[in-house]
Formats: sequence, C-alpha cells, structure tokens
Amino acid sequence: MFQPNMFDTSHHHHHLLDMAHKVTEDELDLIRDDEFESKSGTDIMEAPSGDDQDQDPNQRPKKKRYHRHTQHQIQEMEGFFKECPHPDDKQRKELGRRLGLEPLQVKFWFQNKRTQMKAQHERHENTALRNENEKLRAENARYKEALATAACPSCGGPAAIGEMSFDEQHLRIENARLRDEIDRISGIAAKYVGKPMLTYPHLPLPGQPRSLDLGVGNFGPQSSIVGEIFGAGDLLRSVSGPTEADKPMIIELAVAAMEELIRMAQAGDPLWMPSADISTESLSEDEYLRTFPRGIGPKPLGLKSEASRESAVVIMNHINLVEILMDVNQWSNVFSSIVSRAMTLEVLSTGVAGNYNGALQVMTAEFQVPSPLVPTRENYFVRYCKQHTDGTWAVVDVSLDNLRPTSVSRCRRRPSGCIIQELPNGYSKVTWVEHVEVDDRAVHSIYRSLVNAGLAFGAKRWVTTLDRQCERLASAMANNIPAGDVGVITSPEGRKSMLKLAERMVLSFCSGVGASTAHTWTTLSGSGADDVRVMTRKSMDDPGRPPGIVLSAATSFWIPVTPRRVFDFLRDENSRSEWDILSNGGLVQEMAHIANGREPGNCVSLLRVNSANSSQSNMLILQESSTDSTGSYVIYAPVDIVAMNVVLSGGDPDYVALLPSGFAILPDGSGQDVGGILEVGSGGSLLTVAFQILVDSVPTAKLSLGSVATVNSLIKCTVERIKGALACESA
Repeated sequence: MFQPNMFDTSHHHHHLLDMAHKVTEDELDLIRDDEFESKSGTDIMEAPSGDDQDQDPNQRPKKKRYHRHTQHQIQEMEGFFKECPHPDDKQRKELGRRLGLEPLQVKFWFQNKRTQMKAQHERHENTALRNENEKLRAENARYKEALATAACPSCGGPAAIGEMSFDEQHLRIENARLRDEIDRISGIAAKYVGKPMLTYPHLPLPGQPRSLDLGVGNFGPQSSIVGEIFGAGDLLRSVSGPTEADKPMIIELAVAAMEELIRMAQAGDPLWMPSADISTESLSEDEYLRTFPRGIGPKPLGLKSEASRESAVVIMNHINLVEILMDVNQWSNVFSSIVSRAMTLEVLSTGVAGNYNGALQVMTAEFQVPSPLVPTRENYFVRYCKQHTDGTWAVVDVSLDNLRPTSVSRCRRRPSGCIIQELPNGYSKVTWVEHVEVDDRAVHSIYRSLVNAGLAFGAKRWVTTLDRQCERLASAMANNIPAGDVGVITSPEGRKSMLKLAERMVLSFCSGVGASTAHTWTTLSGSGADDVRVMTRKSMDDPGRPPGIVLSAATSFWIPVTPRRVFDFLRDENSRSEWDILSNGGLVQEMAHIANGREPGNCVSLLRVNSANSSQSNMLILQESSTDSTGSYVIYAPVDIVAMNVVLSGGDPDYVALLPSGFAILPDGSGQDVGGILEVGSGGSLLTVAFQILVDSVPTAKLSLGSVATVNSLIKCTVERIKGALACESA
C-alpha cells in the first residue's frame, strides 16, 4: 500500500506555470561599471557613510573600503540568488540577520551579482551575434554567386537582374541554396551507406495478415509514433520516398508554399472575409485563386475546400516549438488526439547552423477525430521550416499528390502550417493556417456540423491542443510545488514519472479510438450511429501492456447536454459509481493529484476504489482529464498498487502495464452557420465511449463470442447509465 507520507502536501488547483519574476532594474544604475569588481561576488564595496556623502566635492575621495565575505555567507547568498535575484527589504533583512550582515551589505552584494550576470550574458550574446554575422556573410556570398550564374527563363542564357521579378530571384536563390544542401547531405549518405536508405520501424511484411478472427492483430513494441502499435495502413505502407527527379520540384513547391503561408497568415479582407458579428472569418475562394494562381493546381472534382486561421499565445519558447513540429515523434505525441499516425519518409535537408532553418522533409500523416464515425484524412506532403529576417519562424506543409498521378486522393493539403513569433519570458505567439481540399461525404451525419464548423480538423483545434499541451509540459517541469492539501504530489521525480505514465496512457487511448485505416472495426449490429464497434488485438512481449487477447469496443452518440456538464460529471470521482460498472458501487477516493494547466479540469489523478465487498481487494485507477474549447477527454486505466508505489517514488513508468479506456467529448456544432467556430458549452455533446478489456491472458487463445457479448453489454449498460444520470441532472 501507499507510504503514509507520500500524499501529505499541496493544493489541488494550484497554478503550476512559472511566471517570470518581473522587477525593474533601475537600482542597477546605483553602481557604476568602473566601480564594479567581479571577483565572483566575494569582494563587496561598502556603502559610503553619511559623512562621506556630505564632504566637499572638490576634495579627493577616500580610498574605497572593501569587505570580504566568508565562504558560508557567499554560498548562502548564491543559493538565495538562484531562487530570487531581486530580494525585497524584508528578505534582505532576514538574510542579513541570518548571515550577520547589514541589509545594505546584502543589497549591494545582490546588485553586484546581477551586474556580473548581466555582463556574462552580454559576452555570450556578443559571441552568438559574431557567429551569426559570419554565417550571414557566407550566405551573402552564396547569394551573389547564385545571382551571377542566374539563367534567363525564356532563352536559357545569362540573365541580368532586371529581367527577373523579385519573386523569381528569391526562388532561384533559395533553390540554389537548397540544392547545395541536398548535394552535401547526399554525398555524406552515399559515403557511409552507399545508397539512400528509408527506415520503416515496426512495419509488418506485405504478406502478413492485418486481422485474424474478429480483427485479431498483433501488438508490437509500442513506438513513439502514434498508432504504429497497430501496424501500418495502406498509405504508410504504399508510399515511398521521392525520386531524384522529383526533388527540384519539391523544393520549388516548398518555397512557394512558404511564401503563400506568410501571406495567408497576414492578409485580411478581401482574402479573409469576417462574419457579420466579426467573431469568425472565412476564406474567399475567388480571391484566393486570384492571389495564388499557381499553387498545387485546380481543386479536383468531388473535393470541397476547408480553410481556417487561428492565433494564440502559448507558454513555450520558439526554439522548442520548432523542434516539436520538425521531429515526427514529438509532433505525433503532442498532437496525439489529432495525428493518429505519422512518418518521415526522407529528410532532404537538415537545416543550417545547427538549427532547423532550411530543414525540408517528406512525410506522411493520418489525421483523426476521436470517433470511429469520422473517416481519417491521409496526406503525403513536404514540410519546410524557415527563419525569416524579422526573427519569426514558419513551418509549412504542402501536399505532393501531383507526384503520384496514379493515386486518387480523398484529401490534400494546400499550404498549411504556422508562424511562430518570439515573446518575452519564454512565451510565443502562434498563428496557424489550415487549408485543405477533402471529400467528407463519408462523415456520419451527427458529426457533420462539427466538421463543417472547423472544430474537427481546423486551425482552432490545432492551436487549442498546442496551448493545452504547452501548459502540460510547463507543469511537468515545475519544481516549486508548495505544500498544501493532502494528495498533491510535490516530489519532482514522482510527478515526472506519473505524468510520463499518464502521457503513455493518453497516447494509447487516442491511437485506438479513431477510424484509422490501421484498424479493423467490426460493427456488432445494425447501422445506427450508437452501435458498438469492436476489434481485437494480441498483446505479446510488451512490458507496457498485459499479455493476452485484448478486446477494444467503442461507440459514439449524441446527448442533449453541454460538453462541460458531461466532462465534469465523468471526471468527478464522487459521481463515478453512477456509471462505472467495474467499480461495483464502491466509494472512490482521490489519492494523488497533479494539476497540469490553468483549467482545474486539466489534471492527472490516482483514484482508489474502496470495494463495497470487504472480501475484495481495493483497486487503483490512473486518470487524466483534459479540456479545451474544441474537446475534452477523460481517460483512465486500472493500475497495480506495487507498480504505482514505484512510479510515485520516481521509478521507471515504462514497465507499468496499462489498458486505457475512457471518453472523448466533443461539441456538436449546433446553432452555428457552416464555417462558424463553436465554443464548448453552448450546444449538445458528441460522446465517444471506448473500452479495452483483457478477455484472455493467453495470447494464442481463440476469441469466444461470449467475450464479445459481455463487452457489448458492458459498454451499452455504461452508456445507458451515463444518459440516465445526466438526464436526471438536467431535469
């Protein structure tokens, strides 16, 4: 059982986001630079006395007196400085009393220390600027060389600068630089491996079956790429990297897409037309075609356009955001509720100067809504990252379907992506543009309003998901958790282990709840929206999952209750016994709690179910709940008591076996015009219930129809209980 001292601190809804300490540094002017002695802060000038200050200004000043602090005093003040570089009067007096120093001595030590740190920072900054200057000089030389060898587009001969438009100059210069980068990378690759290599981790052989019995497949080791535990679908299996002949065209497409993204993000009317109440905006297709006549070609028959734009300020610096977007594993994890599977097929450029500026990679991805009733969208595209002259970063995607003329695409990405602008204190402003052409006729009718409102695949969903995940990551790194209410985990190691385990639980849930082509869902009866769909998987040799036959079941339905109401009801441990059949009516208590966002509903909890039957052992449940304006999740999994004690003491969470179940709660999109953005809580809810249950602990066993019937009745009974309880609340 739990050690009693493990849950004795902190506050349930504490804000964990470290806000930068803002104090003016006018007081630094009190110290002239020529009077500053570095000496690691050990020699501190004493303050002049009142007599010294009143003496004749023409009189020669006395020699300055210095006071050398003891090693103990220095260590104490150094430690305090790390926590608080700007102590107030009260803190200075307390520190002086503790160390046997005058408050004025403490004040001057901190002033000198801050000046010293500022000087060090400026030295580092100068070095970085010098390196950047050298890089720009080299780049300038390359541009001049590229301009000197530019060719006339009509005759092929040498071109004078005046004969080319500015855009064409820019494209040619960019192309020359990217070709150099590609040649360099290709040369290095050829030297070591002889030929370009593509890696497809955990892909089954084409001859292997994707489903056995009622969809029984195999769990491989869990990859950090979301969804690969289910094997690769048709898109990821059939697409190979681009040919050498395609690469120049890909580069031109990427550069043009980057320019289009910047203009799409900055433009206003008439390209983006505001709605009557100015709360939303829609893209004018006619104006778009006039502004960007080339692009990736005309819209194919049967596809409709979806375009949206959204901005937000997030608590993450621009460097980390760019890395998340350019690393396929991090991108898949952060956006696990949207990206069901993703893979980088080939990296054409890694960027320059040790960062992602100029990075170019060909990718495939599958985008989802957490319900089997909404088909996923598969894309084959190039992703290009660039830092612009004003310091902003941009990452753009554009489809490469034109390079696969034989394939029929149900969805293609026109230039889409985001602009990232650095803000003070580690924040960034993100402007996101989503522009796709898609055949959405297979979307179930109850989800059509959600998709049309842009909440399913639009820019608002990407930005709100990013904002929530940035808060989660900030809370995971927080170290100043104050003592308070019972249950809040203050140990940094325990917090990190528990959050890592909860993240794996969420990834596993999201990868198994949608309509990914990697799944084989079997509908148990009829064709109604709320019918139960099931699939089975074999779990073998995976320490993160219990071995045996796992049956997944999911159903989606509409309920006339606001998403906020549904979310609060399902996440509350006090109402759990009203719907959770497996808790068997037992009292549910929250044992441990980690808040991971400003919204009180965003948290990870450890729940204990005290069985009503004294002969049965108590059960532990790990639960993560999260909500934003485009959707909410309550995801949980039973966990072993011994394993959780290891996790809470900072142990490795990768060996805790999990079978996540849970709920995805989306707004229904009602009461809005097509293209309008709906805030959670103003309409009904679209609720997806998904269970994973171990029906046999022997992986080679055959699945019995009795097990399927049991799970079917379990999920239907849960749905009825939820509907009944929420109907009583609403009455």
